[in-house]
Amino acid sequence: MAEQEQITSEQLYEFKKRLRKLKECRGDGTQLVTVYVSAGYPINEVSSRVREEINQASNIKSKQTRTNVTDALERIVTVLKGFRKTPENGLVIFAGNVSTDPSKQDLQTFYFEPISKLGMNVYRCDSTFFIEPLERMMYSRDSYGVLAFEGRDATLAILQGTEFRIVDKIHNTAHAKVRKGGQSARRYERLIEESNEFYYKRVGEAMDQLFLNKVKGVLVGGPGPMKEYFLNEKTFNYQIKIIGVVDTGYIDEQGIREIIEKSGDLIKDQEAIKEKRLFDNFMKIVIKTEKAVYGLDQVMECINSKRAELVLVSEDAPFSVVHFKCPSCDSELSKIYRKGQEEKSIKCEKCGSTMNSIDIAPIAEYIIDLCRKLNIKVEILSATSAPGEQFLNGFGGIGALLKY
Repeated sequence: MAEQEQITSEQLYEFKKRLRKLKECRGDGTQLVTVYVSAGYPINEVSSRVREEINQASNIKSKQTRTNVTDALERIVTVLKGFRKTPENGLVIFAGNVSTDPSKQDLQTFYFEPISKLGMNVYRCDSTFFIEPLERMMYSRDSYGVLAFEGRDATLAILQGTEFRIVDKIHNTAHAKVRKGGQSARRYERLIEESNEFYYKRVGEAMDQLFLNKVKGVLVGGPGPMKEYFLNEKTFNYQIKIIGVVDTGYIDEQGIREIIEKSGDLIKDQEAIKEKRLFDNFMKIVIKTEKAVYGLDQVMECINSKRAELVLVSEDAPFSVVHFKCPSCDSELSKIYRKGQEEKSIKCEKCGSTMNSIDIAPIAEYIIDLCRKLNIKVEILSATSAPGEQFLNGFGGIGALLKY
């Protein structure tokens, strides 16, 4: 597995897809087994532990549960035999009976290397697979704190992947103006100064709580010089790394967006910035040249004719692919449908029998597999970022840059 900074949108999409599939699995009782092997941990020690668990499983009172757990553990031992050493980022293995019918067994095994280094060894037997640490990997990658600051208000947000979420808003309670003269004016000035110090302290404490050891760095922006005054006061922990300060016109949600956009050179490898650059480049080529197409039919034609150099597809593109198989002649066929309009069966063109659907997959998954075979690069855009939403709504979620 590549290092964290080198993970592509395609790899991240595949990882999300695996987690979605694992999350859907349910066992009848505590029959689903999860094993995590941390990076660098000896495989033979894990195998020994699993064999011990097989011996312990013989004490399970329910015959059905005992059988399912033992079978799952034996599947895991078989998987471990295929590894001489633990992969660079560690290894996760899931096995168990996922049948919804208690009278039938559907024993499934899944294993793969995580997208980031795994720092824990886990053995767990439950009614669901234990995937929370893997889900956290998706949201902890290249996280950045964002602070929009001015004299009256501050907004704190965390940028994760292709989206940000506002985590706190702080208002300065200091009086805005002094209306009295003499000693009253000096007293008001002192009160305002104390209120500003308290405001700075509150923002600094919020940064410590929300950003310290949780983000790669912090981006700061806002109108006027107040943000610089605040940073000079250093009311936040010295370990928080300020990686950029930019001028913006707003300090609300729009201000957070403006800070992220203006910090593109500082966090150029971050997913949201990469998505924006991809979309901006696509728009530029669509407007100025004929070396870009969008829409399902046009893009699929360019993929199949190998004219496509780079394919962009939204993970929420409104199409799905149904895979059919004929029970008579074993022929298989894949057809693309708009979501919600999929057919469950079609007529076989070879023998005339009824072909039944055996699988339904998102169009992104189908395009990734097809482009891999044809050696065409693919980028997956989310639907949660502003560029991803524009791409989905304005271009149908599918586009391609062409070789000629």
